[in-house]
Amino acid sequence: MNKSKEIIGEVKKAIIGKDKVLVRVYLAILAGGHILLEDIPGVGKTTMALAFSKALALDYNRMQFTPDVLASDIVGFSMVKKDTGEMEYKKGAIICNLFLADELNRATSRTQAALLEAMEENQVTVDGISHPLPNPFMVIATQNPTGAAGTQLLPDSQMDRFMIKLSIGYPSSQSEVEILQRKQNGNMIDNVKQIVSIEELEKMKAEVEKVYISNTILEYIVKLVSATRDNEFIQWGASPRASLALSSMAKAEAWVQGRDYVIPEDVQLFFYDCIAHRIKLTPEGEESKKGLKWVLDKILNSVTPPAIK
Repeated sequence: MNKSKEIIGEVKKAIIGKDKVLVRVYLAILAGGHILLEDIPGVGKTTMALAFSKALALDYNRMQFTPDVLASDIVGFSMVKKDTGEMEYKKGAIICNLFLADELNRATSRTQAALLEAMEENQVTVDGISHPLPNPFMVIATQNPTGAAGTQLLPDSQMDRFMIKLSIGYPSSQSEVEILQRKQNGNMIDNVKQIVSIEELEKMKAEVEKVYISNTILEYIVKLVSATRDNEFIQWGASPRASLALSSMAKAEAWVQGRDYVIPEDVQLFFYDCIAHRIKLTPEGEESKKGLKWVLDKILNSVTPPAIK
């Protein structure tokens, strides 16, 4: 059951001219990953998350992160029931299928850390008791560009838990005119319709998981990621979690394309999206005019892909 075109078509009713980003977000959802969007406010991050929640029938919660947001606002808290004296768990905002963490890098470190267990283990622990999150569960987090007022860098451990990092960016002039035209007829999100149920989405994710990935492709992925750990312009390279992310995205791409096996092009397509936020350049790399993309492109071009017979 591959309804990918219909799903993307519905989301495009609310997000105009950003097809490449929409496809990558969709693939990360199929791959069971979390997504980080770095952008200025107002380019459609919240609208995109809401559009996907409608098309995929996902229970959706959004939280605007500010310095006064507490960890308990996210994961929930325990309180005493007056009639019995027993402790009762009150759900936090994260108990949903799709959690939009808006401007995550404006929150305190302790509040940011409240997301780590949920993103890694699909559960939250409150007062020593673990509470499972619903299936599916995913986080779409947004952060303002580094240096924006009231922001701080997300810790590396948190960055590493995002399968991909993307940027929507400004719309083209033509797309922005179309946005204004459509807005004359009401809220664009109201036109987005449900395409699949949660049960159908879970079946699609299970099919993605079964996509075959050969040992030669796995070795290719490891060589690419390992190359980030031994590069003169990179201070520290990507973790094994990057290899897992890259293989998962490649499998999702293969499935959407109607294949039950991964080819090298599937891996190459998402190398930058899966790796860029996981590495740190050396001072020389930061100062050079070549930049992060040039460094990763050089790595991608230096590792010979396997021949698929």
